[in-house]
Amino acid sequence: MLAVVVIALVLLSGGGGYTVTAEFLNGGQLVPGNPVRVAGADVGTVESLRISDEGTALVRFSVDDEYTPLRRGTRVMIKQTSLSGIANRYVDLQLGPADGEEIEDGGRLDTNETETAVEIDQLFSIFDAKTRRGLQDTVKGSAELLRGRGREINRAVKYLNPALSTGTRLFRELSRDEPLLERFLVDSGRFVNTLARRRDDVRGLVSNANATFRALGNQQAALAEAVELLPPFMRRANTTFVNLRNALDDVDPLVDVSIPAVRRLGPFLDDARAFAADAEPTIRDLSLTIRRSGGANDLIELMNSFPPLSHVALDPRRVNGALRDGAFPEAEEALTDSSETFRLLRPYTPDLVGWFEDFSGTGAYDAAGGFSRSQLNLTEILYGPEPLQGQLRRCPGGGDAPAADGSNVLSAGEQAALQCEESQRAVPGP
Repeated sequence: MLAVVVIALVLLSGGGGYTVTAEFLNGGQLVPGNPVRVAGADVGTVESLRISDEGTALVRFSVDDEYTPLRRGTRVMIKQTSLSGIANRYVDLQLGPADGEEIEDGGRLDTNETETAVEIDQLFSIFDAKTRRGLQDTVKGSAELLRGRGREINRAVKYLNPALSTGTRLFRELSRDEPLLERFLVDSGRFVNTLARRRDDVRGLVSNANATFRALGNQQAALAEAVELLPPFMRRANTTFVNLRNALDDVDPLVDVSIPAVRRLGPFLDDARAFAADAEPTIRDLSLTIRRSGGANDLIELMNSFPPLSHVALDPRRVNGALRDGAFPEAEEALTDSSETFRLLRPYTPDLVGWFEDFSGTGAYDAAGGFSRSQLNLTEILYGPEPLQGQLRRCPGGGDAPAADGSNVLSAGEQAALQCEESQRAVPGP
C-alpha cells in the first residue's frame, strides 16, 4: 500500500520540478495540460487551476530547468493558439530582466504581473443585437465573396509583402522630415476645410464628371475606334514632325526678313498694351452688362425674354379678335398680292428716274459755295412748233423718243392694259 501511495504522488505531482502559481482575473479557458511557451517554444505545462477566495483564477504551471528560476518583471499572459475554440490556449512568458529578483519554486505572481487574452465573445458583447446581426451578415457575405477564390487570394498574399515593405519605407521617409510632414498635414487639413466650404461646387463637379464619364461609357465603340486609329495617327504625326523639322530651314529666311518689321511693331505693341489696360474697365463694364449674377439684370437675360423669331415669323396670332398668320406668311401674301401693282408701276421707271435726275440737277457748288440756277423755258411756245394738245393718255416713258429697236414702244395689248395711246408720245418717232 505504501508503494502504491508513493507512485500515485509521483504521477499526480507531474514529475516535480520548478513550478509557479500565477493569479489571473480570468482563467481564459485554460485547462491542465496547456503548454507554457517562451518566444513560441514550449518550456512547460499548465499543472492545475483553481479559484481563489477573491474569485480570481490561480494557475499553477511548471517551467523547464533551462529557464528557471523566473525573475521579477516577468509577464505572464494567456493567449490563443489559433482560431477560437476549446483547449487551444497557452501561457506565454515574457521573461524579466536577468538582474531581477528570483522567484522561488512554488512562488506566486500577482494580477498586476498577469494578463488575460480578450475573448471574441467579450468583443462581440460590446455590440447590440442589431449590430451583431449585421456583423454576422458581413462575415457570411465575406465567406461567399472568398469562396472559390483561394488561388487569387494566395496570389494577393504573395504580393502583399512587397507592398508592406514599400509602405514601411514610405513611412520611414515621411517620419525622417517631421516638419515637412507636419506642414503637409496642415496644408491637407486646410485643403479639406476649403473643400468642405465649397461642397456645393464639389458636388456639381462630381456630378458633371459623372455625366462626362457616363457619356464616355456610352461611346465605348467610338472610343475603341479612336484607340485603334491612334497608332496610325501617331506614325503619321511623326512623319509630319520630321518634315516640319526640314521646313524650319526654309522658314529661317522669312524670320530674318521679318525681324525689322517686328522691331517696328514694338512701339505699336506698347501703345496697344496701354490701350488694353485703359480698355479693361470698359470691357469689365461690358461684361457686367452682358452677364451679371442675379436674375433679369443683364443683356443675355433680356434677349432670352424676347419671343423666338420663329414664333413671331410663323406662328398664327390673334389680332383684334381675328386669327392671323405669322409675319412671314403675311409678307409672302402681301408680296404676291402686290405683284400686279409692281407690274403696273414698272413701265413708269424711266419717268421716275428722269424726275430724280432733273431734281438732283437744280444746284451746284463753286468756290463761293452752293448755288442754284433756274430758268423759264418757253421755246416751244415762242419759236418752236405749235404746242402739243390733247395728250391725256400718254403711255409710261412717252416723254422720250421711241427707240429704233422698239424696246420702249408698248404693244397694243400693253396700251390697252395701261389705258394709254402710243400716238400721244411727246417726241415723234425718228
